[in-house]
Amino acid sequence: MTVLTVEGLKGGYSEVDILNGIDLVLNQGEILTIAGTNGAGKSTVAKAIVGLLPRVRGSVRLGGKDITFMAPESRAQNGIGYVPQVANIFPSLTITENLEVVKGVQDRNARIGEMFRLFPALAERKRSRAGRLSGGERQQLAYARALMTRPKVVVLDEPTAALSPTLVADSFARIASLASDGTSILLIEQRARQALAISDRGAIMDGGRIAMEGPASELLSNEKAADLYLGHYSP
Repeated sequence: MTVLTVEGLKGGYSEVDILNGIDLVLNQGEILTIAGTNGAGKSTVAKAIVGLLPRVRGSVRLGGKDITFMAPESRAQNGIGYVPQVANIFPSLTITENLEVVKGVQDRNARIGEMFRLFPALAERKRSRAGRLSGGERQQLAYARALMTRPKVVVLDEPTAALSPTLVADSFARIASLASDGTSILLIEQRARQALAISDRGAIMDGGRIAMEGPASELLSNEKAADLYLGHYSP
């Protein structure tokens, strides 16, 4: 079942378009990686989907509902979760308080309990200030915050960018597990090979357009994709 459809998406932060006609489909329980070189427009796609791009044309639909011009908070209430690359937690609040302040959550206490079962490392430090957490623990808290509202789609923007190399593999394993309950993941990632290895499908951007797309396994074995976009494997 299709949960997210993007058609003819164009736009940017000023009068100049960064996105030049993006078409994407994300199915239930699927991980779709958007890869590409720096400046290709990957993070701009994420912002357009979650409602943070100032100027857009085209359409973004969640299920059958057009959310193209919805405010970010309305998209969250309708089922879009978002983990930005930076500023994704409140450092001055405790772990528990970070979860308590998420808006639009039903059965809040029960849901917090579910997050602590899903992320036991957070439960052990639930009274700690989030600013004292390690990079990996901060990422877990950011995921937990995004999952509090039981989203249909979670958009992850460069989730491994700030992690040490030793934590990258753990991060990808955790992302793969997020889709196991039917949640759909749109993964924006610079480490394209590792991201595609856990994905169902991939789309490679170049110049604000989709240059290549298809099953993740096919992109990984495609010589043109490897030479032009995927680079060398790095742990």
